[in-house]
Amino acid sequence: MKLYTSIIIIIITFFGCKKDNQDQGKPYAYIGGEIINPNTNFVVLSKDEVVLDTVKLDGRNRFIYKINDLDEGIYTFRHGGEYQMVLLESRDSILFRLNTLDFDESLVYTGVGDRKNNYLINDFLENEKEEKHVIKFCQLNPVSYEKHIDSIRNKKVEIFNEFKKKYSTSPLFEKIAKANIDYTYYSSKEVYPFIHFGKDKAAILKSVPDGFYDYRKDINYNDTFFSQFYNYNTFLRHNLSNISLKIHDDHSDNNDFNRGSICYNLDRLYLIDSLVTNTSIKDDLLHYFTMMYLSKNENIESNEAILKSYLGKSKNEKNKQMVSRFTKSLNSLKDGATLPQVFVVNYEGKEFDINALIKRPTVISFWSHKYYGHFKDSHNKLIELKEKYPETNFIAVNINDYDLDKSKKILETHGFDFKNEYLFKNPIEATEMLAIYPMTKTIIIDKNKKIVKSNSNIFSLNFEEQLLGAINR
Repeated sequence: MKLYTSIIIIIITFFGCKKDNQDQGKPYAYIGGEIINPNTNFVVLSKDEVVLDTVKLDGRNRFIYKINDLDEGIYTFRHGGEYQMVLLESRDSILFRLNTLDFDESLVYTGVGDRKNNYLINDFLENEKEEKHVIKFCQLNPVSYEKHIDSIRNKKVEIFNEFKKKYSTSPLFEKIAKANIDYTYYSSKEVYPFIHFGKDKAAILKSVPDGFYDYRKDINYNDTFFSQFYNYNTFLRHNLSNISLKIHDDHSDNNDFNRGSICYNLDRLYLIDSLVTNTSIKDDLLHYFTMMYLSKNENIESNEAILKSYLGKSKNEKNKQMVSRFTKSLNSLKDGATLPQVFVVNYEGKEFDINALIKRPTVISFWSHKYYGHFKDSHNKLIELKEKYPETNFIAVNINDYDLDKSKKILETHGFDFKNEYLFKNPIEATEMLAIYPMTKTIIIDKNKKIVKSNSNIFSLNFEEQLLGAINR
């Protein structure tokens, strides 16, 4: 990799200097890299959700691409369903190396502009680790909790300031790095009432000290610059959920908060519609919360109420059609119904109607190359469940639109056998018919081929209770 990087940097420098003489300093940047265990033979580059180009990998799974007339800022590269962001400023020549089996953790940048991007990816990974600590801290009283998260924030500010002293940094980088620190901190405050173990969330909300949410007065809910940033979007989701909690409590008689309450979820959609004016940001938030509600709810009347509210507020016609179809599929998968006719293929290439595989209590789970962690964890969990419930049939279905060899290779690599492993014959159609969202979705069927639970999760605390209900029918 070092030799490859050196060669590319020399090439970039040579052509960059030559072009400089012709273009009189026009902004440009190079981005390239090497992908280990690629899922496809291309990388998609985009900015602000606008695709710039689809770049093919060469015979060594590498690519190099020049962006002319560069619009400085955050760019996105996607591969096989995974994506990550990179900050590109004029004259940057960024190379990255990653392994799709450990996408974010394996990502390393080299070249001109590497330090700022390695800083940002390391900050992203640290945030993921810190989330686990924040969850534990949420059980503390609000004053103690605030001290802990203040300490985390102060440490990150210290690292940021040391980085600025050590290296030359641009105002654009500093703006992004500071926002990442701030929005992560704000999110930690917004989730406190929800993660705290107490059931009376309104009382917990009232217990926070004065000034706990003072930063809210400066929040821009329509910030187009940060609209594609993970930390900004995460903050908006937590913040709007928290404010909706207060609104909901003002007209609710129930002290025990239910996140799945139709009233609370309608309040949240109403708040988004009234507070967010940017169409793109608003549509993304409406879509996210609507899908989250629908994927966990089984009441047809409530589903229709949420759908009606969503359709009346969203301007995204494509998403509206998709959510309408998703709701229709969900409603057809109610308790006591049978699965629609969906065809799967085993690793010998034989085709089956999925209903023909159900001859006893059955659990159907799903996996994708895009969610590598879930793939490993779910298959290990299935091994455990198979030993505990031998009277149950456990089926795992890969939902990707890839050939048999791709899925077969990843199963073989991890020592998982092919028994009761399948792929969809028509992945897009089947995924929609079975309303597979999120990826943790699990369907429980009884011995009579009747649905017991269409939105279960093998990792949930009550999964085994649901399974025993199916076994004992």
